[in-house]
Amino acid sequence: MKGRPPEKSDFRTQLEQQRPYLLRFAALQLRDPNAAEDAVQETLLAALAGEANFAGRSNLRTWLTGILKHKIIDSIRRAAREPSAGAELEDDAAFDPLFRANGHWKDRPQAWEEPQGALEQKQFLGVLEQCLARLPQKTARVFMLREHLGLDTDEICKELAITPTHCWVLLYRARMALRLCLDERWFGKGSGKAADKR
Repeated sequence: MKGRPPEKSDFRTQLEQQRPYLLRFAALQLRDPNAAEDAVQETLLAALAGEANFAGRSNLRTWLTGILKHKIIDSIRRAAREPSAGAELEDDAAFDPLFRANGHWKDRPQAWEEPQGALEQKQFLGVLEQCLARLPQKTARVFMLREHLGLDTDEICKELAITPTHCWVLLYRARMALRLCLDERWFGKGSGKAADKR
């Protein structure tokens, strides 16, 4: 309820109830369960320390997600300082079968009929999460930083120590791979969507 801060014990209970959602959110972006757990733990500690700042003026989940986004960016910054050997090669090789040498699709995805209506369905969001989980780590990270956390290209390049050209290539490949995955798993004729409607 807005306008009235919760009691201390009540506030802690409400924070704990948000933990599963926060863990899913962090895991989707960080791709590392330990890093996700750390980011959520830091978020909950920051929320406890900043309880007076909350004061019920917004939705608790929205407020916690805002804190968590900053913790995720901090985690990505730490990870960017310790790049794993060969990670960039893995990213580039993972989607090679989908593209020609010039970077264009080998087979274009089908046109979607009603993408806006599908966004409102929980099942669609579940399929989207599965598709995001199939992206290579760096490709997914660039996509989530840009499209979900709202960082601009310069910030992403700085955080991940990549060139703007490489950033745009990864964004393009992420978008196209997600489109292909969603086309196959949701919008396509052979998807589970048709089976769910029966």
